[in-house]
Amino acid sequence: MAQSLVIVESPAKAKTINKFLGKNFVVKASMGHVRDLPKRNLGVDEETFEPTYDVLPEKKKTLSDLKKAAKNADTIYLAPDPDREGEAICWHLYEVLRKTSKADFRRVQFNEITKKAILAAFETPQEIDLDRVDAQQARRVLDRLMGYKLSPLLWEKVRRGLSAGRVQSVALRIIVEREREILAFETREYWSLNARLDAGEPPQFTAKLLSRDGEKYEATTQDEMSAVLTDLGWKVTGGDKEQRDNGTEGSLILDVTPESGNAGFTVTEVQAKERRKHPLPPFITSKLQQDAARQVGFNVAKTMRVAQGLYEGREIGSHGTVGLITYMRTDSTRVADEAIDAVRGFIGETYGKDSLPAEARKFKVGKAAQEAHEAIRPTSLEFNPEMVKPFLGNDEWKLYSLIWNRFVASQMASAVFDTVRADIEAGRYGFRATGSVLKFAGWLAVYHEAKDEETRRREKEDPDTDEEKERRLPKLEAGQKLDPAGLIPKQHFTQPPPRFTEAALVKILEEKGIGRPSTYATILSTITGRDYVEKEKRRFTPTELGLLVNDLMVESFGNIISTDYTAQMEQELDRIEEGKLNWIEAVKAFSEKFEADLEVARKEMRNVKEEAIETDQVCDKCGKMMVVKWGRFGKFLACSGYPDCKNTREVADIAGLDRSDMPAAAKAAAPAQVETEAEPCEKCSKAMVLRRGRFGPFLACSAYPDCKNTRKVTIDKDGKAEAKPDVLLDDKCPRCESRLSQKQGRYGEFIACSAYPTCRYVKMNETGVHCPECSKGQLVERRSKRGKIFFGCDHYPDCSFILWRKPVNKPCPDCDRQYLVERVTKKEGRQLVCDSDNCEHTESAEADE
Repeated sequence: MAQSLVIVESPAKAKTINKFLGKNFVVKASMGHVRDLPKRNLGVDEETFEPTYDVLPEKKKTLSDLKKAAKNADTIYLAPDPDREGEAICWHLYEVLRKTSKADFRRVQFNEITKKAILAAFETPQEIDLDRVDAQQARRVLDRLMGYKLSPLLWEKVRRGLSAGRVQSVALRIIVEREREILAFETREYWSLNARLDAGEPPQFTAKLLSRDGEKYEATTQDEMSAVLTDLGWKVTGGDKEQRDNGTEGSLILDVTPESGNAGFTVTEVQAKERRKHPLPPFITSKLQQDAARQVGFNVAKTMRVAQGLYEGREIGSHGTVGLITYMRTDSTRVADEAIDAVRGFIGETYGKDSLPAEARKFKVGKAAQEAHEAIRPTSLEFNPEMVKPFLGNDEWKLYSLIWNRFVASQMASAVFDTVRADIEAGRYGFRATGSVLKFAGWLAVYHEAKDEETRRREKEDPDTDEEKERRLPKLEAGQKLDPAGLIPKQHFTQPPPRFTEAALVKILEEKGIGRPSTYATILSTITGRDYVEKEKRRFTPTELGLLVNDLMVESFGNIISTDYTAQMEQELDRIEEGKLNWIEAVKAFSEKFEADLEVARKEMRNVKEEAIETDQVCDKCGKMMVVKWGRFGKFLACSGYPDCKNTREVADIAGLDRSDMPAAAKAAAPAQVETEAEPCEKCSKAMVLRRGRFGPFLACSAYPDCKNTRKVTIDKDGKAEAKPDVLLDDKCPRCESRLSQKQGRYGEFIACSAYPTCRYVKMNETGVHCPECSKGQLVERRSKRGKIFFGCDHYPDCSFILWRKPVNKPCPDCDRQYLVERVTKKEGRQLVCDSDNCEHTESAEADE
C-alpha cells in the first residue's frame, strides 16, 4: 500500500497528529528551519538579491533521516505552522527533498490540532504558497543586508561584538526616546478638592471640584487652594503627609474646618442613564502577550512558549494527546462559525439566556490581519479549565484559563451599569459627583480586562475614572441642599511617563505597525541580549552603550530606523504575501536607500574608539592625566600616556568627574557616581581602585601586577559600593594547616584557605546528611556554573551523587530513607517530602520546626 510522509516542525506536534492519521502515514519532525543564509558571509547577491542557503550544521542528521523516509513515500505532506515562517520551512524542505525523492509534495495547514481539523486539511491539500515564501524571504534578506553591513561599521567605530538591525534598532529607539522624555520631564504641582456631602439619607458621597465661575479650574499651589477654601468659608488648621503602603510619605493633605457663613452646596442638575460595556474580542497574539504579563506575570517569551505547548498538544487523561488551543501567532479576531455556535450553546446552558446576545458577535479585523487565521481560542469547550487542570502544569493552566475565559466572555451579553451624574454648586465653584452601579454583569461574570499602566495610574490618582468601580449616590434632585461633612484638599504632582514593560512595549509596537505576531518575542529578546537595555523591576532601561549606539544609528540612519518607515516596510511585506508586490523590487528600493546612508556613515559617523575625554584625574603610575575612553565593558579611565603607560581605572572610581564635555548619549545615561570607601590593600597597604571584569565591578590593588589582591564589590540600593576585605579566622585549613579566611565571591560570602592559590580548599555548607550512595561522604551545598544551588557528596569526584532539593537530616517515618528534602510551593508553603520513588510521605516543615 502507498506510504505517505508527513513533516511538521516539532516532535510534540508530530505526536499529536500521528494519532489522528492511519497506519499508512509516517509523521516526522524537521525541528524548525533546516536551511538558512550562511553565517560567515553575506549570502545575498548584491545585484540580483538572490539568497544562497546552507543546510544548518545541527540539522544534517535530521535531514538525513527525512531523506531516507522520503525515498519510501509516494506523497509527502508538508505541515508546518500556517504563517510565513511555516511556509518557508515547507519550501526549504521541498527544495532539499525533491532532489532525492520522486514523491508528490503537498502542503497541508490547519489552525488547530484536532482530529476534525487534521482530517479536513488532509482531504484538501494545497500547493506551497510562494507569495508567502517570498514575503518571508524578503524579510530575511532585508534583515541580513542591514545587520551584516552595520555590524562591521559599529565594530570599527565603537567596539567589536556590537550589532544593529532593521527592527531591533527601532525598538531600541523607542525605549531611548522614552528615557529622554523621562529625563526632560518637569514635574508640575496641582491640587484636588473633594467635598464629602450629606443629602439627608445614606450614603454620604464625594463630589470633585471642577470649575470656578463656570470655567474649568485647577489650583496649582497651596496658596491657590487656600484661597479656594477661604472663598468656600473653610479654614486651614494644619496638614500632614499621606502615608503610602511602602511606608514612605506621599502628598500633603490639608486639615480644614468650616467657619460661620460657609458656602452652601446645592444640586443644579442630575442626569441618570444606562451605560453598556461591551465584551472584548478573543485574543490575538499581541493582546495575549499583554494580558498574560498584566494578569499572570509572564514575559513575552514565556507566554509564547507555554502557548506553543497548549497548541501542539498535552496528554489529557483518557482523551490522549489533545491540542487545546488554536494557532497562537495571529492578528485576526475571526472565529469559525462552528466555534461560535458551540460557545453560544455553552453560554446559554451555563449562564442562562439573559447572558446570550440575540446575535453572534462579529469583531472588527485589522487591515493587516490574515483572514485565513482565527483568533486564539480553545479548540473544544469540552475541555474547560477545571477539567484539564490535573493534566497541565501551573503556568499552562493559568494561560489556558485566560484564553478560555476571554473567548467565552467575547460572545456574552454586554454588562449594564446604572450611572448618575450630579452637578453641584457652592458659591462660585462647581463640583461634580458620579455614581455607577452594576445592574447586569453579562460578560464581566467571566472575564475582567487587565488595565494598562496608564489607566491604572489615572484611576489611582482619581478613583472616579474607574468605570467598573461601584459608587452609589443617594437620590438627588435639582435644587436640593446638601450638608458638607468635610473637605479634602490634596496636593498632587504630575508624573513622567513610565518606562516600558514588555507588555507596554508590545502594545506600542503593535500600535505603530512594527513587527508581526511571530516577531514580537524575538524583537524583545534581541535588544535585551545585546546589552543595549537592562530590566529594572521588569522595565526596560537603556544602558549607556544602548544610548550611544542609538544616537549613532539615528544620526546616520534616522530615516531608516524610524517607526514610519519600518511600518511601511511591514506593509510592503504584507503586499508581497498578497501577491501585489515583487519581493526583489521591495528589497532593491530598501537597499538603494540604505547603501546611500551607509556610504555617508562610513565617512562621517563619530569614531568613539578614538575619542578621549579629558579629566582632571592624575595617573597614579606615571603622573600624566587620565582620559575617558570606551572599551569592552563600557567607559573607563585610561592613562593619556598609552601605550607607554597602560594604567586603567573604572570611571566610577572618580569623585566629581566633570562630564560637561561628554557626548550627549553618555551624559543622558551618566549614572550616579559609585562611592568607594575601601580600606587599603590588606596585603601591601597600597590603595585599592575600582575595576570591571566579566563578572562586574571589583576592587584591585593599585600596585598590580606586583600585588594581585582583589575584593568582590557589591553595590547597595543607594548606589554605594561595599568591598569587604578578607577576614582571617582562627580555624585551620584541613588540607594545609593555614588559617581559613572569610571571603567575598560572585554569590556572597564563603570560607576558604588563606593560602589560595597555593591551596584551593573551600569550606562547603554542610547539611548533616550522609551520602546515601557512598555512605562515606556528607551532602554539602554547591553551585552550578549558572549559579544554581544543588547538594552533592563532598567525596566528589569519587562520588557524583547530587540532589536539587535541600536535604534535611530527618529519617522518613514511612520508609527506610534516612533523610527528607524540602519542597516549596505557593499553595502549600514549605514542606518536607520523601524523594523515594515508592514513598509519598509529606509533612509541613513549619510544624516540624
